[in-house]
Amino acid sequence: MPAAAAEAVLFDANRIVTVSALVGVLGFSLLSVIALLRSRNRAEHDNLALRLHLADLQARADRAEALVNADDQRLVAWSAPEEPPLVVGRLPKLCGAPEDRAAFLAFGTWLVPSAASQLDAALERLRGQGEPFSLALETSSGNFVEAIGRTTGGRAVARFRDLSGDRLALAELDSRHRRLTADVQAMRELLEAAPTPAWIRDRDGGLDWINPAFARAVESQNADEAKARGLDLLDTAGRDAIRQDHMRAAVVARRLPAVVAGARRIFDVIDVASESGSAGIAIDATELETVQAQMKRLIEFHARTLDQLATAVAVFGPDRRLRSYNAAFRDLFGLEATFLDTMPDESAVLERMRAARRLPEQADFKSWRNELLSAYQALDAQEHWWHLPDGQTLRVLANPHPQGGITWIYENVTEKLDLESRYNSLIRVQGETLDHLAEGVAVFGSDGRLRLDNPAFARIWKLDQKFLSARPHINEIERACRRLHDRPDAWARFTALVSGLGEGRAPTRGRLERLDGRVVDYATIPLPNGQTMVTFVDVTDTVKVERVLTERNEALEAADGLKNAFIQHVSYELRSPLTNIIGFTQLLSDVTIGPLNEKQREYAGYILSSSGSLLAIVNDILDLATVDAGIITLELGEVNVAETIAAATEGVRDRLQEAKLRLDTRISADLGTLIADEKRVRQILYNLLSNAVSFSTQGGRIELRATRRGDMIEFTVADQGPGIPPEFIAVVFDRFESRPTGSARGGAGLGLAIVKSFVELHGGSVSIDSEEGRGTIVKVSLPISPTTLAEAAE
Repeated sequence: MPAAAAEAVLFDANRIVTVSALVGVLGFSLLSVIALLRSRNRAEHDNLALRLHLADLQARADRAEALVNADDQRLVAWSAPEEPPLVVGRLPKLCGAPEDRAAFLAFGTWLVPSAASQLDAALERLRGQGEPFSLALETSSGNFVEAIGRTTGGRAVARFRDLSGDRLALAELDSRHRRLTADVQAMRELLEAAPTPAWIRDRDGGLDWINPAFARAVESQNADEAKARGLDLLDTAGRDAIRQDHMRAAVVARRLPAVVAGARRIFDVIDVASESGSAGIAIDATELETVQAQMKRLIEFHARTLDQLATAVAVFGPDRRLRSYNAAFRDLFGLEATFLDTMPDESAVLERMRAARRLPEQADFKSWRNELLSAYQALDAQEHWWHLPDGQTLRVLANPHPQGGITWIYENVTEKLDLESRYNSLIRVQGETLDHLAEGVAVFGSDGRLRLDNPAFARIWKLDQKFLSARPHINEIERACRRLHDRPDAWARFTALVSGLGEGRAPTRGRLERLDGRVVDYATIPLPNGQTMVTFVDVTDTVKVERVLTERNEALEAADGLKNAFIQHVSYELRSPLTNIIGFTQLLSDVTIGPLNEKQREYAGYILSSSGSLLAIVNDILDLATVDAGIITLELGEVNVAETIAAATEGVRDRLQEAKLRLDTRISADLGTLIADEKRVRQILYNLLSNAVSFSTQGGRIELRATRRGDMIEFTVADQGPGIPPEFIAVVFDRFESRPTGSARGGAGLGLAIVKSFVELHGGSVSIDSEEGRGTIVKVSLPISPTTLAEAAE
């Protein structure tokens, strides 16, 4: 029981503790709820107050932003460095500022670079040192924005406002002033550093400012010294010329001389007048003028040189217009100088050339022209061949210029191609000719080796063609030919002529008689480049014929001499018997000796006639013999031409009557006299008349005319006979050449031969003109006063 009692007491104690803890927890919870409700009420009250305050602040901010926006301005405030800036307000779109805040803060995107740099530097100083600023900034659109920076409540605030009105004008003026100031400063620094003299003058023309180059040009230490000494680069004449030009224009450009460091120089002066004076700069153009003068002379020289060229040249610039040409170009294409001097476009030049038919015929001319002009885009020279309608061939070269443009070269190769064609044909003809020549030909080089030969060379010397094709040396050929010729000295001389290096090379000829009886003539002919051509001709047959002809000629000469001696001897021997026959016949015919019957008288007349003819022939032969011997002399004297003609006609009167021929004599009234052998002149006329009677038909007419022609007297005898055949005219003046006419037998053929001999002895001439069926005309011209007389004539 005690144990049960103890457990009961323990159970009551635990329950009490539990209940006590439970009661404590409930009390704490109740107190916590009460405290929480009180805190909640206070929080709701505080939140309500905060919301009211926040609403009040938001209203204030809205009113402030509205005020900022209404004033066309934008504020940017920076608090802490790590916090983003506050951007409120907006600017007009016309000013160029973007509405986006991030884009607005990128000042370099909407401000000009100088303004953006200036603003960034001012904001950095504002946020770092609190330094305020006020700037007029130019936007990229050309407008202006005012930026004012201040610190307020520990914040850096920048206000941007669009400028307008006077403030805008002031900002623009300020910006323009800054730019002008910067430009002037930059120009001054540039001119200070420039190597060319520059200056500024006042209204009176005095120097207000000069650069160091001006001071050096006038040999001064500095600008102040030059102005103080009144040194000027230009002389009085140059300054007066510029002043006169300024009366017509504000900007004057002149090329004037000046003396720099004791040397005369040429300057290109540019002077600009302004309200306050003028400013100028002088650029040294001495080298330029020298180069220009040299270039001008060079261009003129090139133009003259091009004009002397036979090759046509035309130069076109990068704009495809003609820049220069030569006379050969103008003449080749038939273009007028007035047209070419206008610097026409190349297409216009091609059209003119096409109209004149100086271009190749093309089915599609436009495509051909475009392809031709593509040379302007080419890097390398192009070559074309033009075959013109008139048969000419041109080699056209298009040479592009590195700086643009093309130089066209038109080479007329018509003659060249023709010469090449004819040369090739000539080479072929010469080759064929050499191969078919009976004359052996061999050409040796300067080294003595065979270069060219023909089959006749191998045939004459019996050489193998394979041996010759190996181009042997002259010594080898000599050894091969020595079996046919055993004269070493002749071959040595021949070899020296071929391979010798002497300066006096001259053509030579010679003859070789071979062991086989053949005779070969050779000739060496020096050729250019030390070559030698040798020809061989087998003249064996010719030599044999020559020897036979020589022997025959000697025999003929002996026979001719014998004939002449026989004729002269017979003539002299016949003359005496003929004289006796004629004398005794005349005695028999004389009635005082004794009467003769009719038949006897007729026979005596025949004897006299035949004996007279034979005596005339003998006399003619004797005359020709004396002419041949050169012992005949003329008995010159004053000859009355009319009386001599009358005496000659009297001698043929009986024959004229017998043949019933009429003789018409026409003698000029101014004929006068001449210096000649009267007997021989009468004999000349007698023979001409006798020849005309012999070859005239019965009942015909013979005409004898004598006229004076300058210092000659011309005798003409014309008949109406059958004429002379053309093949006989060439020998009518030869001796013993006679031609029968019809049934009549020809004479001895000595009359015209004697006429020619006597006429030439007098220094005259004789000619004959005849046509079969129309008669013959013989003309003899004798000098009135002969200066030289031939001693003999054949």
